[in-house]
Amino acid sequence: MARLIRTEKEVEGRYEEVWLVVEEDALEQWPAGPRSIVGQPALRQDGLERARGEAVYTADLKLPGMLHAAVLRSPYAHARVARIDLTPALALPGVHAAIGPQDIEQLTDECGFQGAAVAAVCADTYAHARAAVAAIDIDWEELPVLLDPDEAVARGELIGEPRVRERGDYERGLAEADVVVEGTYRTQVVLHNSMETHQSVVQWVGDTLEVYISTQYIWGIRDEIAQGLGLPPDKVRVVCNYMGGGFGSKNSADDYTFIAIELARRTHRPVRCALTRREENLVSGNRNATIQRLTIGARADGTLTALRGEYVNATGWNGWSSPVEGPMQMLYACDNVHTTTYGAKINQPPMKAFRAPGFVEGTFGLEALLDVLASKLEIDPLELRRRNHTDHDASDDRPYSGKNLLECYRRAEPHWSRREEVRARSTETVKRGVGMASQIWYGGGGPPSYAWIRVGSDGRATVVTAMQDIGTGTRTAMAQIAAEELGIPLEHVTVSLGDSTRGPFASISAGSSTTPSMGPAVRAAAADARRQIEEIAEQRGTPGAPLAEIVGLLEDAQILGKGARGPNPAGMQVLTFGVQVAEVAVDVETGEVWVDRIAAVHDVGRVINPLGASSQIEGGIIQGIGHTLSEHRLHDPGSGRILTTSLDAYKLPTIADVPEIVSELVDEPDTQLTNLGSKGLGEPPIIPVAAAIANAIRDATGAEVHQLPISREEMLRALREAAEREKVGAPARV
Repeated sequence: MARLIRTEKEVEGRYEEVWLVVEEDALEQWPAGPRSIVGQPALRQDGLERARGEAVYTADLKLPGMLHAAVLRSPYAHARVARIDLTPALALPGVHAAIGPQDIEQLTDECGFQGAAVAAVCADTYAHARAAVAAIDIDWEELPVLLDPDEAVARGELIGEPRVRERGDYERGLAEADVVVEGTYRTQVVLHNSMETHQSVVQWVGDTLEVYISTQYIWGIRDEIAQGLGLPPDKVRVVCNYMGGGFGSKNSADDYTFIAIELARRTHRPVRCALTRREENLVSGNRNATIQRLTIGARADGTLTALRGEYVNATGWNGWSSPVEGPMQMLYACDNVHTTTYGAKINQPPMKAFRAPGFVEGTFGLEALLDVLASKLEIDPLELRRRNHTDHDASDDRPYSGKNLLECYRRAEPHWSRREEVRARSTETVKRGVGMASQIWYGGGGPPSYAWIRVGSDGRATVVTAMQDIGTGTRTAMAQIAAEELGIPLEHVTVSLGDSTRGPFASISAGSSTTPSMGPAVRAAAADARRQIEEIAEQRGTPGAPLAEIVGLLEDAQILGKGARGPNPAGMQVLTFGVQVAEVAVDVETGEVWVDRIAAVHDVGRVINPLGASSQIEGGIIQGIGHTLSEHRLHDPGSGRILTTSLDAYKLPTIADVPEIVSELVDEPDTQLTNLGSKGLGEPPIIPVAAAIANAIRDATGAEVHQLPISREEMLRALREAAEREKVGAPARV
């Protein structure tokens, strides 16, 4: 039965209360443990299509008569367009239309970062369009640049108001501490670098706008465009059958989509607007740099008495201030916590969500400083974390819907116990060590999400929902859920997705929310179809007969099941947890660091596809290694110009950088969460990587790393500082 509820919706740690119409979630959860299909490893349903090049991505799409757009972007970090003339561009061969700052709001003549879109041209080929952009007659007025985040905070140049979160009495907690440790930690700007660049192909079909786009949120794109153009939402069709990565950067339509829409409107032809790889490294979004000034106070037995963090997000020209303070607020039991977070508005390209935004950065600082505390107190780092475990949400006292972090710690013990063996392999110049870090993140998903299931006379089923598979294997997981509930072979289920006109509403694929949002709706739809089939069997006098036998008499008739995702448990916090143990080697002469092994143990509720889950863990860890050791978007400190605009200059990890990865999942359903008990796994694996590596370096060398990436220069600096500290025997502040 449908009902209207007021519920809480969360994406990337940002909450809002919304009215929703949902259906009762009357299904009991399956028993814990693997079943015949769910919980068993399954190959991706679309794996061969992708491998053979048969999958059609937005980048592959070629519509009849399609034109190509190119964009004039600001070459300066801060500038004003003094004069612009599009006439020379329009005069060139093959050019069909040109637009400038007065034509759509996504084009501007006040540019606060290098890459801001100013004008655009569409032509028969991309080469023609680029030549036309080069021909635009434009005069620039360069303006002063603001690049220092601390200076921006001091001047009040902020993205939103400072975010202050506190509980208890921090000063009292500090006074109760036997040991206080302090540290300043810095993280760098890193880029998503999706294999498929950001792009859209659009065309007008009558009064309906069709948008083919590489996106993580089909329905969000539909609503954003409809609202921006003043169209009824059903006059906007959004399609994304396959996409080549997003990592949080493809949640919105962005300037290139609106540019293509306007050029298509003017030319009455389809238009593609795609970012080049250089544009991708400028304007597609980034994980912003942070400055973290942290203090931890604790009693002699390791009990935390006070936590304080002052965080500066170098957000860029716009965007949002990520929850970098989240781990300090949420991960450990501590009565007295005070955090202040600033979003610094500087003349750099805007940030976007990037795989656990804020928590990756905040975990690095918190977990690194916690190991310093463990050393001062002479307490085993794993034991220190156990002593400060909490059974409820420390930030607002809500109980967890499910938490198995202590079990993660228990399963991590064999990996942690390798320390002596690893250290024993050290040489005079290469030191080896082991470090660990904990993880907390969201991942409960939420309503609304809907699915339909169609069962024909051949006993095969099709799941229909207008969701997107962003490359994580969601299509396969949904097929497994449907097959399990219907009691049919996995190969007898197909999943139709990716088109807002050919299925019901589906959730965003962000915030580790896809499977926990969509999976319960798919199971509910399958259960509805199964119930109808069982009723038919009763009418025929063949209860318990195989599904194929029951539906065989349908001919062209079909069984249509529908399902919706029910609400999250009221008054509870739904989170994911985990721990990772890293083994590293450090060449103390050159500063080179390499990772030999990472063991990851995570608690994300019921696991639908163990094979897909292990792939998610491996991908998150590899991306985390890049963030920790090599990736860094650089800018000129005087002009603000971006220096790393190609993959030659921006160092992504390669297969040579990938260590041994050992993954384990607790695989216990969250008994309070939906009919599945599953949480998301997209983001948890990247969160503790940097902290675990930094702590392993400290274990190997005694050097405290305070800055990412851990370049050779940073490593040698930390080694020199450690040597000086050893000379003077600097005590902890007491």
